[in-house]
Amino acid sequence: MHRVRGGDSAAYAELVNRHAQVAQRMAVLLGAGADADDVVQESFVKAYRALGSFRTDSAFRPWLLRIVANETRNQIRSRQRRVRREELVALPDEVLDDPATAALSSERRRELLDALKALPEQYRLVVTCRYLLELDEQETATVLGWARGTVKSRLHRALKKLRTQLPDKEVQR
Repeated sequence: MHRVRGGDSAAYAELVNRHAQVAQRMAVLLGAGADADDVVQESFVKAYRALGSFRTDSAFRPWLLRIVANETRNQIRSRQRRVRREELVALPDEVLDDPATAALSSERRRELLDALKALPEQYRLVVTCRYLLELDEQETATVLGWARGTVKSRLHRALKKLRTQLPDKEVQR
C-alpha cells in the first residue's frame, strides 16, 4: 500500500518509476501502439490529479492500470475518429518489446496478437490483464471495474474463442 498525499512529489515520482513499465505494457497491449507513451503520461497526470479520491486501503497498481485502460480506450476512439476523418487506410503495426513475448516465434506471436485483437473488447481486456500483464483475478477485476466472477466467466469465454481462432495451436489456461 502506498500513501501519497498532496505535495509529496518524491513519493509520487517513486510510484511513477515503479509502475511506468507495466503501464506502458498495458497501453501497448490494449492497442495504443505508437501513442503508448502519451497514454501513459496522461494516465499518470490523471492519477496525480485524482490522488484525493484514491482509497489508501487499496492497491495503487490496479487503480493506476484502470486509468491506463480508460485512457487507452479514449486514445483508440480518438484515433479511429481521426482515421475516418482523414480517410487513412492503414495504421502502422505495433511493436512489442516485451521479453515475455520474445520467447514466442514472431510468426506465432503475430498469430496470437491478431487473434487477440479480433476478440470483442471485453474478452481482449480480460486476457490482456490476466495473462499478458500477469495480474491475478482480483487485480484484473479492480482494473476493469468488474466483479471477480465476471472476470472468470469472460476469461473462460475468451479462451474458448481463442481456441477456435487458433485450432491448430494450443491455447494455455
